[in-house]
Amino acid sequence: MANPVWTGTLSFGLVSMGARLYSARERHGPTTHQFVKGTSDRVRYKRVNESTGEPVSQDDIVKGAQYGSDRDSYVVLEPEELERIQPVRSKTLEVEGFVETASIDPLWYASTYYVGPDKGAAKPYRLLCRALTESGRAGLGRMVMRGREHLVLITPQQGVLTASTLYWPDEIREPEDVMRPPSGEVEDKDLELAEQLIEAMAADWEPSQYTDEYERRLEELIEAKAKGSTISYEPEEPEEQGKVVALDDALRRSLQERRGSKGGGKKSGGSQRAPAPRRSQEQSSGKSSAPEQRSAPTKKELMARAKELGVEGRSKMSRDELAEAVDRAG
Repeated sequence: MANPVWTGTLSFGLVSMGARLYSARERHGPTTHQFVKGTSDRVRYKRVNESTGEPVSQDDIVKGAQYGSDRDSYVVLEPEELERIQPVRSKTLEVEGFVETASIDPLWYASTYYVGPDKGAAKPYRLLCRALTESGRAGLGRMVMRGREHLVLITPQQGVLTASTLYWPDEIREPEDVMRPPSGEVEDKDLELAEQLIEAMAADWEPSQYTDEYERRLEELIEAKAKGSTISYEPEEPEEQGKVVALDDALRRSLQERRGSKGGGKKSGGSQRAPAPRRSQEQSSGKSSAPEQRSAPTKKELMARAKELGVEGRSKMSRDELAEAVDRAG
């Protein structure tokens, strides 16, 4: 079980319950480090005094903030002073109102956590989760976590509550601040073609169909290097770039190709597998130690095949389970 990142009280109205927040996401894949080129010496970073170059212990470090126009003007903030200005709600997540979930754009979301009930809080927890699901609304409140106050949105997901921290209004940039918005009008005929193309490319959201190809290749490269070899991949052939065509022609051709692919030929919505790695020619012994080219289908390929065959429950299956289900169905 994961450790909570925050423990406190979740309340709405006069109802309160003990709650814990758990990180809802985690990163996978190999971890790389920095080395001095040509050696196995790791590169390390140390806390040092800028003036003397001497190491500084963590106990001797305090925070400071710049003020005024002079870059060298700072005020030192002692830990006791920072603790005294903590808002009262440092251990409370109080819902101040309930908003329509669809009214908050994804642009506002920062991080998301699972909310777990503390002991004795199962009943109000289930009640709030069910009520939010039925109403289509989300609880909006504030909380303090890791030394900062956050706007928080409480929503039901997969039968549990989640808490998503939101950016503050002054942290959201306007489009005009970073780019020049496009001008001009959209023609009705182009809009109609674009809507038809979108409908023809409609797909179900099945996260298990998507995999990190870079991470897979990196793992294969690390395995090959550990055996004294290396691998590379054949460059993917770019799509032919013909002459520039009118927007409506491009839309029409795209629509025709998409409709044609559903009838036979290419698979609609399926993703092509990345090129297989080439064996290295760098070994002096002439005996390749690079990983053998994989012949077994990937989970993504199995998922696409399972979708074609209408295999139920495929999104929750492991790769081996998918292989068995595809064999049975096919």
